Amino acid sequence: MNTHFSEAEGAAVPAKKPSLLRTFTRGLWSNNPGLCQLLGLCPLLAVSGNAVSALGLGLATLFVVCLSSVIISLLRSLILREVRIPLYIVLIATLVTVLRFYVEAFYPDLYDSLGIYLSLIVTNCIIMGRAEAVAGRENVLRSFLDSAGCGLGFALVLFCLGSVREIAGSGTWMTGAGALLGDWAAPFETVLYSHDYTYLIAVLPPGGFFVLALFIALKNAFSIHRRNRIENRFRIDSVRD
Repeated sequence: MNTHFSEAEGAAVPAKKPSLLRTFTRGLWSNNPGLCQLLGLCPLLAVSGNAVSALGLGLATLFVVCLSSVIISLLRSLILREVRIPLYIVLIATLVTVLRFYVEAFYPDLYDSLGIYLSLIVTNCIIMGRAEAVAGRENVLRSFLDSAGCGLGFALVLFCLGSVREIAGSGTWMTGAGALLGDWAAPFETVLYSHDYTYLIAVLPPGGFFVLALFIALKNAFSIHRRNRIENRFRIDSVRD
């Protein structure tokens, strides 16, 4: 149990846990795995050349991290601490294998575009990190909300990264959406402008680093601006008092 010491009494008291809403939302923004922790960079940059491939890997990662966290949380009292890491890896590998067979059978185009990176979800630090930090210590609800927030935050970064790279590098958006999501998503497949005006570097590996760096810079700039506004507001209130 997390504790802290009171300065007045010198006694250890339990640290206050964040609310359930905070547990979910921190993975979306303040503790986003892709923008803050910089985890899962290999698949983040490798399969984000277009929006549909990025969305497919993001949904796959979200599924694995949520289901593995729930199962680990349910079984945490039965898992010996000395062997927890190998057991986590076996569980995650089993889920990824089942998911890989499912994608290969029903979404062959997506399977071909993701390639080895679908199997490499097993080694994604986000999944193991949530299992070790939260799922192995907390109840099912809190574990699910934490993993859902981190998984969704990672999927959103993947999708935005893939969208920007596809638009800049190919002049299209959501190419192949009908094959992944069904016929209802086919109208989202859009040609925005001619290949004569595209930037090839955007869909190459260096372009992934450039776009991700831009996202991180924008996120940091927004966070600093918001913090400064809060500090200025309190400073004005204190002067008035």
